[in-house]
Amino acid sequence: MPDVWSMVAELDPAAQERLAAVLETRGADPQQQAMRRAFLGDIRFPARARVLEVGCGTGVMSRVLARWPELGSVVGVDPARSLLCKARELAAGLPNLSFQEADGRSLPFDDESFDAVIFDSTLSHVPAPEQALRQAARVLRPLGWLGVFDGDYATTTVAIGEHDPLQACADAMMAGSVNDRWVARRLPALARSCRLQVVAFRSHGFVDAAEPTYMLTIIDRGADILAQLGRIGPELASALKAEGRRRAEAGAFYGQIAYAHLVARKPG
Repeated sequence: MPDVWSMVAELDPAAQERLAAVLETRGADPQQQAMRRAFLGDIRFPARARVLEVGCGTGVMSRVLARWPELGSVVGVDPARSLLCKARELAAGLPNLSFQEADGRSLPFDDESFDAVIFDSTLSHVPAPEQALRQAARVLRPLGWLGVFDGDYATTTVAIGEHDPLQACADAMMAGSVNDRWVARRLPALARSCRLQVVAFRSHGFVDAAEPTYMLTIIDRGADILAQLGRIGPELASALKAEGRRRAEAGAFYGQIAYAHLVARKPG
């Protein structure tokens, strides 16, 4: 099943709204926010920096960047028009933030026009991620910064024991929502192939247990994918979703994903 994020524009409006809500749910999670603050803390943005976010979605990271101390302007690009509409709506009141429809593998910007380029949970969805990184390197100014934050989605689990049926939901969701579940492990090699100098490469652990929100969306989407593929019926899909919530209410839910971030710099 193709990565749903690569075909957002082809989905019906209700499905597009659900995906937008998933992005905002993840963006509101305190653990997710803390990981991204640590990521951005490894980037030494110059004063009044001009920053590009590639694959901005609804603009969760773009809004953080627009409020980051001493940054000048932020441009968010995404190929999905519906997500950009939501991004513009949510960014009202941030005059230093703008959005533009564009594919990260063919950026419509001049060479050496940004001080930093950010990818937040984007490269795992991009076929040929090295092409997007080459474009990032092209638009970076000398000594400019590349920042990549992404999931090591091959680690995704909601299982609490052997043969846990909820794990099938997590596996189906990742198979249908991520183009490359292992790309985070190749980030240093990919950056070096674009002649960028790796400054930092760090891992993060995300656990959703006490009050699971984001991981329940993974179970829900995975159950829906299994039903759409005809592997389970609608009754079982509903039962799997209910089981996730039963565990949450009983204090027995567990979900985990490893993440990684890379910071690299363009030579002077």
